[in-house]
Amino acid sequence: MLWPALENFDQMVGSKFGTRESQPDFRSPEFAATAKSIGVSLQRNGMVFCRIRETCVQTRLPGSELPTCAANGRAGKSAWSQCANVVLIPGLILQNEEFNGKPNSLYFNDGQRRIDFVLVYEDESRKENNKKGANEKQRRKRRAYESNLIHDGLQLEATRSVLDDKLVFVKIHAPWEVLCTYAELMHIKLPLKPNDLKTRSSAFDNFNWLGKVLQVDESIIKPEQEFFTAPFERSRMNDFYIRDKDTFFNPATRSRIVYFILSRIKYQVSDNVKKFGINKLVSSGIYKAAFPLHDCNFSYPSEDFTCPNERYLLYREWAHPRSIYKKQPLDLIRKYYGEKIGIYFAWLGYYTQMLLLAAIVGVACFLYGYLNRNNCTWSKEVCDPNIGGTIIMCPQCDRLCPFWKLNITCESSQKLCIFDSFGTLVFAVFMGVWVTLFLEFWKRRQAELEYEWDTVELQQEEQPRPEYEARCTHVVINEITQEEERVPFTTWGKCIRAVLCASAVLFWILLIIASVIGIIVYRLSVFIVFSAKLPKNLNGTDPIQKYLTPQTATSITASVISFVIIMILNTIYEKVAIMITNFELPRTQTDYENSLTMKMFLFQFVNYYSSCFYIAFFKGKFVGYPGDPVYWLGKYRNEECDPGGCLLELTTQLLIIMGGKAIWNNIQEVLLPWVKNLIGRYRTVSGSEVVTPRWEQDYHLQLMGRLGLFYEYLEMIIQFGFVTLFVASFPLAPLLALVNNILEIRVDAWKMTTQYRRMVPEKAQDIGAWQPIMQGIAILAVVTNAMIIAFTSDMIPRLVYYWSFSVPPYGDHPHYTMEGYINNTLSIFNIADFKNRSKGNPYTGLGNYTTYRDFRYPPGHPQEYKHNIYYWHVIAAKLAFIIVMEHVIYSVKFILSYAIPDVSKRTRSKIKREKYLTQKLLHENHLKDMTKNMGVIAETIMGAADNHLRPKLE
Repeated sequence: MLWPALENFDQMVGSKFGTRESQPDFRSPEFAATAKSIGVSLQRNGMVFCRIRETCVQTRLPGSELPTCAANGRAGKSAWSQCANVVLIPGLILQNEEFNGKPNSLYFNDGQRRIDFVLVYEDESRKENNKKGANEKQRRKRRAYESNLIHDGLQLEATRSVLDDKLVFVKIHAPWEVLCTYAELMHIKLPLKPNDLKTRSSAFDNFNWLGKVLQVDESIIKPEQEFFTAPFERSRMNDFYIRDKDTFFNPATRSRIVYFILSRIKYQVSDNVKKFGINKLVSSGIYKAAFPLHDCNFSYPSEDFTCPNERYLLYREWAHPRSIYKKQPLDLIRKYYGEKIGIYFAWLGYYTQMLLLAAIVGVACFLYGYLNRNNCTWSKEVCDPNIGGTIIMCPQCDRLCPFWKLNITCESSQKLCIFDSFGTLVFAVFMGVWVTLFLEFWKRRQAELEYEWDTVELQQEEQPRPEYEARCTHVVINEITQEEERVPFTTWGKCIRAVLCASAVLFWILLIIASVIGIIVYRLSVFIVFSAKLPKNLNGTDPIQKYLTPQTATSITASVISFVIIMILNTIYEKVAIMITNFELPRTQTDYENSLTMKMFLFQFVNYYSSCFYIAFFKGKFVGYPGDPVYWLGKYRNEECDPGGCLLELTTQLLIIMGGKAIWNNIQEVLLPWVKNLIGRYRTVSGSEVVTPRWEQDYHLQLMGRLGLFYEYLEMIIQFGFVTLFVASFPLAPLLALVNNILEIRVDAWKMTTQYRRMVPEKAQDIGAWQPIMQGIAILAVVTNAMIIAFTSDMIPRLVYYWSFSVPPYGDHPHYTMEGYINNTLSIFNIADFKNRSKGNPYTGLGNYTTYRDFRYPPGHPQEYKHNIYYWHVIAAKLAFIIVMEHVIYSVKFILSYAIPDVSKRTRSKIKREKYLTQKLLHENHLKDMTKNMGVIAETIMGAADNHLRPKLE
């Protein structure tokens, strides 16, 4: 908080030195002369003393030791922080200190004050292309900002870089008084007394041999001591568990408090508009970086015995490949990186554990289909030369495409038997139940973490964002307190902003849909070109012809173009989404992140899933028949499925996207930061190795970025969508996801521990907007899987044929069978009825009729080329299947959601018990203080009365 002594002194200094932005450097002769005229003298010991109203004004000069306070020339106390009225002249910054040679030191050069944050800037006077006007403007802003930091009670120490003398590192320390003040302001929960509640033993504790293998060794990473906590209040300082002031606020809490201050300190006021915050200063280049320090090197422990070596422990027991089978040390992750990072890894670990069950069932269903592929009657008919080899199929495009034999799809039909089996149906139903179990049990796990990590009442603790506070100019009456409060805009203004933001998001979603439609038109147009250019010989002996078909060439080129468009739109939309969210101006950081998450995910959902939705539900569904095909824009013939069917194409698409995306992301996450850091070290270190301080080592690491954790979540949620939305076409999706996630956890851990600067610890109660997004995906997954089985696979037509059309009155077989299914699913077409005649039939002598996949009456029938009765039976069966499957799974989901409470009884009891004991403890301490005070007052009154009555008695 601003010190009153400085408020008055600031006016007097400002009248002589000018505003903070224009004050000269205190090292200059001009400053010394002006300081002397108002009673400020430069002392030999490196201190500046002000002889005004007993106020000690001081700043550190080059080479000075720990400041000593003096008033009116008299020596004061030895410790700076203990001086009663110590302030620093606005506009002055602590000067350059030499590096003391300790590479892992986390303290100022005095060895006493801990470094809570580091700011880095480039000295304008040493730049090669020195633009005097712009550099002076930056220097004034930085000087004003640092003056205000000192104004707010922070202590600064500057050190020039060991490797690059243009860089200056400003180390920041928050004294005890500042920490206490802001801990109360931010409602930070701090320990009251050790938690003595006993935890019940789990039923799985009996498997001690398994626990010892999977658990982190407690002798290496000791379990955190649990405390009863309460929001900090300075008036109740004695109630809190303060054993050591240096360790009462852990490093993560100290960094969070300092960042809170840095985000709200102003550096310029122009036209009554305040410019403030370290984020704007970094983005504008005034500072190059701002970050808290890692506590040690990740590869070896610190030599300082007071250092906890948490980074080293995290690397050894969490990020190292040899720990890939161990559980994550979530408490240490939370302690070091904060609850926001901790909850992400807790969710990712729990999701990976649940994938193990889904992967086992998926592999079992896949093996069922693989082992029974030779019993697939309809596939045998396709491959039979006497059946599939004699069936001539219609061309798949106009004029250029040839006729083809059905048996060339033999290999595809055999693969399709593996995925389009009864096991797939069972697995789709199972995944509908699995996703509900995962979400419900995660809620319970999340509630446990909220209790263990003291985030149960986080929403009450969270402060408004500084950007929100700065725009609060409108006064309204709070409906609850009936008191005036300031808001950034009126209700009408809020509605206008919401409409504008929603319109912008809708525009970008329509833009990506338009790009998808453009890709479809491209596929339709180039398919004709590839059909004309590629070889048409049907002997199948050419390996190039076997794999480079018109369909394959079209899909590959379309996928490349789609990928380029997706990446371009993704880059642009990321910036647009941030601009929209900033314009929307959410109140808290949680609201901001949730709003940005929803905007980004809606765009990414269309981006990533559009191709799969197209293949599953649109491709080959509205093609008409050979005599009357459907055209896009009256020009492009609608695309048909590959000869093997759309389900196999969807399976291939999922395999490529999931496998390729997982491999690419992991390689990118490992190589990109590693290569950047390697290049950075190569540029800065030349010749022999130079001992560098901790802050300089961390500066040359990579920045996690504002949206770093968002993309980690997005990657996993997109994967979650592939695992649930289209799992009916690819039962091995959970297995691929499981393998990827096991690697992902360790890759992310390695990246954060070794390649990135330490992030500012942040509080988080849950995974935010990703929870309702997963719930929405889970609901949609039931519909998509039911529709894939009904409309994309051939399961329903096969069942209809088996139970209805293989036996009388529609069939000729005496018993239920799949024999004759292929002929029953093909319709006859007269070549003479082609509107745009294709090239001549290479299979001359086989008649003037060909076949195509559909359920229509043959030529010559009174209703020729109209849908036959088989088609309507199949449509009715498909709709009935969707309705039944959806209602069954939704009913099970509802029952499970109702039966599994979000918070376990054990956790709920713990929360209530802790709240009761905390209130009791605070109340008892308050009563003790009141009793003590009342006793003192009573003794005083009795003493006064005794002194008053004694003369009268005498």
